[in-house]
Amino acid sequence: MFHERLRALRKEKGFSQKYLSEQLNVTQQAVGKWETGRSSPDPSTLAQLASLLDTSADFLLGLTSEPQTAPQLNEHPIPVIGTVRAGYGCFAFEEDYGVEYACVKDPANYFYLVVKGDSMEPRIQDGDLALVRRQPTLENGDLGVMVLGDGEGTLKKYIQRGNAVVLQAFNPNYEPRIVKGEELNHLYIAGKVVETKAKW
Repeated sequence: MFHERLRALRKEKGFSQKYLSEQLNVTQQAVGKWETGRSSPDPSTLAQLASLLDTSADFLLGLTSEPQTAPQLNEHPIPVIGTVRAGYGCFAFEEDYGVEYACVKDPANYFYLVVKGDSMEPRIQDGDLALVRRQPTLENGDLGVMVLGDGEGTLKKYIQRGNAVVLQAFNPNYEPRIVKGEELNHLYIAGKVVETKAKW
């Protein structure tokens, strides 16, 4: 039960085994053993693990069928920490634009970015706000914020294609950006776009 719930919640969050191991100060092999049922974490690590996965230790251990208490989704101030260019050639986080409010359970894991450019039109316009959840990985087809090794930030649809990643614009006038080979090692995923707000 524990290993199945751990694996399912980790994948739901978009976390890799490596990411969890780094957050918990354990080896990646240890996380792998937990997920195959060959071992389990000590109580202290289990508590940290539950917190990272936004659930309870009781749920992970199979003692309850409720993954967590119902979140109180009050509006929280979320920092607008910079701009991301919906195009190429702009740093991801540049200026402080103050705060904007959003109903999220864990506000520390979110930030807003101001979209610049027209490559995501008609769905996302220049000047819109993108609410981004911090996470190190994306699923195929997610809309995400990526930063390339040279500091170039972009908001695009994330598509895995063989040994390459395609950063796809919505605007057909923009060619897809294909990241492959050595460049993949310098592709940093800042987070997943969970909603956008029209111009403010």
